[in-house]
Formats: sequence, C-alpha cells, structure tokens
Amino acid sequence: MTQFGSPGDTTERDPSPAGPPAPRVDGVRLLQILDRLGEIGADPGGGVTRLGLGPLEQQARNWLAGVGHAAGLVPSTDPAGNLFLRLPRPARGPVLLIGSHADTVVQGGRLDGAYGVVAAIEVLRVLHATGTRLPFDPVAVAFSNEEGALVQLPFFGSRAVCGQLADGLSATDRSGRGAREYLAEYGGDPDRLAEAAWPAGSIAAYLELHIEQGPVLERAGIPIGVVEGIVGRVIVDIEVTGQAQHAGTTPMDARRDALVAAAELVLGVRRIAADKICTTATVGFLRTGPNVTNTVPGTARLTAEVRDIDPARLAAGEAAVREVCAEVERRTGCSVRCVRSSGSAPVATDPVLRRAIAEAADALGLAQLSLPSGAGHDAQIVASLAPIGMIFVPSSDGISHAPAEDTPPEALVRGADVLLRTVLRLGAAAGGDTGRGKQPAS
Repeated sequence: MTQFGSPGDTTERDPSPAGPPAPRVDGVRLLQILDRLGEIGADPGGGVTRLGLGPLEQQARNWLAGVGHAAGLVPSTDPAGNLFLRLPRPARGPVLLIGSHADTVVQGGRLDGAYGVVAAIEVLRVLHATGTRLPFDPVAVAFSNEEGALVQLPFFGSRAVCGQLADGLSATDRSGRGAREYLAEYGGDPDRLAEAAWPAGSIAAYLELHIEQGPVLERAGIPIGVVEGIVGRVIVDIEVTGQAQHAGTTPMDARRDALVAAAELVLGVRRIAADKICTTATVGFLRTGPNVTNTVPGTARLTAEVRDIDPARLAAGEAAVREVCAEVERRTGCSVRCVRSSGSAPVATDPVLRRAIAEAADALGLAQLSLPSGAGHDAQIVASLAPIGMIFVPSSDGISHAPAEDTPPEALVRGADVLLRTVLRLGAAAGGDTGRGKQPAS
C-alpha cells in the first residue's frame, strides 16, 4: 500500500479554507437512482427480491450499466456476471475498485449492497465531470450473487475476481439447477469463468460503502462507521432422516420425527452463541418432508450458520454445531448428516484505508466510530487480492435483510461524500492531481 502513503504520514492534503471547495456528490441524483433501482425486484409481499445470477439481477445490472453509460462511463460485464464501470480514458495503473453488490435476499431491503454500487457510480460520475486526475484507475463494481440466496454459493462474483471459483459451476439452487445454467441464461459465460480472475497486483485497493445492518451507529448517534474488520462465517447444511408415519396411528414413543429432531437442532445451535462459544449461531433455513398435516415428518433440511471475528472461535463454533448434530442423532434415533457448504475467514481492514476514511469524515465535519462488521461482505473475499476498507452509515433500528431496512436520506448522502473524499485523499497521497477547482456538472 505504499502507493497510498503510510500510516505515519499525517500531512493534511485538503485545500485550505480560502481555496476551492472539494467536489461533492449530487445527493438528489444518488437518492433518485437508489429509488429506481429498488423498483427492480420490488416484492408484492414487501421489500425487494432480486436474487443473484437470476433474471432480476441481470435486469438490475443492465439498468445500472445504462446509468453509467449515460454519465459517460464505460460499462462491461465479465463471465461471472460482475458489472464494471470505468472512466473513458486509457488505463493509468492499478485499479482502485469501489462498489458492492446488486442482488438481495428474499424480501430483503433496497439498500443492502445496492447503496454501495450506486454511490460508487456517483463517485466516478463526479470524477469524470470534474476531470479529476488520479494515479490509479477508479473502477465501480457490482459483484454478482453476493448473498447466495438462489445459487447456493455466496460471494460468487468476488470469488471469481479473486480466482477462488474453481468449483463454482458445481453450485446449485435448492432444486438442483446449476450455476452453469443460470450464468448461460442471465448474463455470464460459464465456459469462460476462469477469465474473470484478476492477476495479483492489478487491484491497488478495494473500498466498499455499506449500511451497517446493525444498531451500533444509530444508538451512538454517530454518522460514519470505520470498519476495523469483518467476521468470518461458516455455513453447515444439515439433513435429518427419520421415518414418515401416520400421525394418528403411530404411538408417540414409536416415532422417529425428523421435525422434532430439527427443533432440537435449532435450539442447540442457538445455545452455541448463548454459551459464548462464538458471536452468533443461527438456523435460517428449514424445510420438512412430506410437510403435510397428518404425517409424521420423515425428513428435514436446515442450515446452521456461525460467525465470529476470531478464527479460533469461528472454528470452535463450527465444531460445536457438529457436536449438537451428533447429540441429537443419539437422542432421537434419527440420522443427522452435516456438511460444511461454504465459509469465509475473518479479515482485518487496511490501516492506511481506515485512516483515509477517518480523515475524509473529519474533513466533512462528521464524527466516526471504529467497529467490526458482523455481516459478511465482498470485501472479505477481495482481501485475498488487495487491501480493503469499508465505510458504514447507520441502519434505522438496526434492521436489514427485511422490507423495513432503511437509512435516512441525509445519512446516505453523507456516506457517499465520505467515499468520494476518501478516493480524493488516496489520490493525493499517491501523488495525483485531484483537480478540485472544477465543480461537477449536474
């Protein structure tokens, strides 16, 4: 990260009070684009359902490409379905990647991921309009299938960029339809998936602006979060096999009820976090069969997810899930099979990027708080290839992954301004002419 200066370099690089003001984002435009994007996949039941690698993610990607093109940017899509937007100029060196993802969970919110993508496009729009010259290439990205809500491989797009998708085409949805089919149908190219990987050294750093998805900033009354690290996450798929039997004629003591076993698993997984083995432990998916009123359930499928910022505690949480499965199998007589389906390691953000974010917030008169991210993000995947930094803005009532997900409009604009100012500070630290005497055209 020497190209962005060192943590000990505290030289103030912002213009003097008498000099020209630094450019700002167009807040009205930012909010309008977010609202329009939220209409793609608007769910009749509330919230937004725009699943990764599916048709609505492709629709959102195409629409965002049009937004970027109208702003003078150059859009492109790689074989993994990632959207990139670049300035219309020759490459100047390594890339400063800025963005997030455009997909959602089922009945999710309109801001998770989408906010970071729209803000990144707005930052590039301002840089282009002001003719700002930087010693690196700022590139906006909308990573594909970050959530893994349809094709069961989260961080699909960022894994592809980092060369971590060797088994990507083996991923399927819950019905068995594969990633190959989805990519071929909705904007990717499964036969060229390996070409999505970026070479080492091609990304100077990655910045991701995101809603917090928790209550810490709002409770503290702090407008900006400087993320110090991202929790690791392990997902274990659990399959319970009992015996489907008549609900009226089978005595209670003769049953091998898969749903009863699953209920014990749900409570057992919850106790893992209650016992402080890891930070969180959750069962978020459960499906039984045959799932009819008058039959004792013979099968159950569920997922257990554990998270922690400490690798040892994360491993302990996963081991505890397996112990719970073994104990429930012994106690209920049902067969309980558990398989780790995916995982991501905890990562720390880069200290130089954290300092740049904090100084950018200071320059805008915004208080900030250093905090970890309890949610996973594409940034933790990109960390294998480049230094990462993350900016949080408050989430109303701490709600996310739900229709009530929201952040006040002024907080969204402030976060985007911090992102822009961070990019400018990094450019100045690397010796660029940030050209801030020219104001952006609206």
